[in-house]
Amino acid sequence: MIARSRSPEVLVVGGGVIGCAVARHLALGGARVRVLERAEPGAEASWAAAGMLAPLAEADGPGPFLDLLLRGREEFPAFAAALREETGIDVGYSDAGTLSLALTDADERALERRHAWQSAAGLGTERLTPEEARELEPGITPETRWALRFLGDHQVESRELARALYVAATRAGADVRTEAAVDRLAWSGDRLAGVELADGDLVEADAVVLAAGCWAGRLGGLPRALPVLPVHGQIAAVAVLPQRFRHCVETPRCYLVPRADGRLIAGATVERGVWRKAVTPAGLCSLLAGATEIAPWVGDLPIVETWSGLRPGTPDDLPVLGPDPEVPNLFYATGHFRNGILLAPLTGELIGEMVLAGDCGVDLEPFGIGRF
Repeated sequence: MIARSRSPEVLVVGGGVIGCAVARHLALGGARVRVLERAEPGAEASWAAAGMLAPLAEADGPGPFLDLLLRGREEFPAFAAALREETGIDVGYSDAGTLSLALTDADERALERRHAWQSAAGLGTERLTPEEARELEPGITPETRWALRFLGDHQVESRELARALYVAATRAGADVRTEAAVDRLAWSGDRLAGVELADGDLVEADAVVLAAGCWAGRLGGLPRALPVLPVHGQIAAVAVLPQRFRHCVETPRCYLVPRADGRLIAGATVERGVWRKAVTPAGLCSLLAGATEIAPWVGDLPIVETWSGLRPGTPDDLPVLGPDPEVPNLFYATGHFRNGILLAPLTGELIGEMVLAGDCGVDLEPFGIGRF
């Protein structure tokens, strides 16, 4: 928490969905907020994401991470509605669910484990016979042995979400500065005073929130190591008009996400520690093999777009959230890996409240920087 004798000045380093969500919450709470973005708002991992809101497909078991994901999902419908009211932008929220297919022996074993613990936890997964799965999605491969339906896994148009959060943050009063690469944290003795930009400018503030994705760990002047590294992901889109899928459909090798505009998104590779953004022949071949395994007819469709992005990953694949244990005006909001879109609204709320009030009502210790 920072002093409230006046409206606090807060710097948010990073203008993706996480940074803009934090900035929006802070500005609505009365803080004077500046967002420093190295390129353009939402143009990195946020723009590249497929937009799956998939807590049941992401978590490996019960625990604090699953609880965080489920709360993020619970808040998303109201958040999407609030953004539409604030900005006029429809972020494409859909609650159609996810279908996970078992096509191999290994797939079956993995789905059996997932179904067992999620059923025991009362999370509402539904086991489907091949016939039931094809009744829901006639376009899936006839090689489907059985499937799990995750009714609670939804989706959103990530690019529209990034645009809406940027607009909402600025309309709430946040000052978003683009082409402002932060080089290092700036200190006055043992007190964090702000940040220094790559061009040498010093920007002072009462508090700093690090929401710079995989670049957060590369900043100079950090009080401790921040092990956030890129996880390169490649994605392709094909044209399907009219759209032949309603659900997101996945195997361990690929997911297909239908879009209302007729694109079918196939993703995504997982390449840890790769800083270069590029669509490679090997990556594209892997994606298309996974996509045609799910639905052979996809192989005859035109590819309309390919792209890649750098997700911010951590050694344990959990986000880094909350205050620094020794620097009271430094806060972390990074390392979300595949869940930045899902957790953006909740992260904005939790980190915003930590900055403004010193407490957010959620135990962030499992996600704290101190675990490293």
